[in-house]
Amino acid sequence: MHFIRILRKAQFSNGLMNLLYRYILNRIMLRYGLEISWRTKIGKGFYIGHAFNITINPDAEIGEWCNIHKGVTIGQQNRGKRKGAPKIGNRVWIGVNATIVGKIEIGDDVLIAPNAFVNCDVPSHSVVIGNPCKIHYKENATEEYINNCNE
Repeated sequence: MHFIRILRKAQFSNGLMNLLYRYILNRIMLRYGLEISWRTKIGKGFYIGHAFNITINPDAEIGEWCNIHKGVTIGQQNRGKRKGAPKIGNRVWIGVNATIVGKIEIGDDVLIAPNAFVNCDVPSHSVVIGNPCKIHYKENATEEYINNCNE
């Protein structure tokens, strides 16, 4: 929670305070192996399950009430039709060591299983498993999975 508070202050402060918060943010990221830029767009209720070895591209967008866990990579693709970074919807749970790459859209209420590799669009109300990813429709896919959800 301390990381999220400092991230928000780095995003919304100006001048010297912005530099101070960005410095503190960098120290926290080095300590925990986090690579989450202060420029990344992250909605409210963001939760990090185990804060180690998480990489999120600065151009990625993460919706509200999303949970990510240890070893997650949200990265860009540098060539091809999916060149760019992912856009992740609301109430998305991303399991340990999952990888999401490319200019793709992940819908709302999506559960991405541990070790899944996602490089295609995922509709809302889905469970994603495996490599290559297999998408299964499931109403209320993230029910009882999302932490810190006040909706």
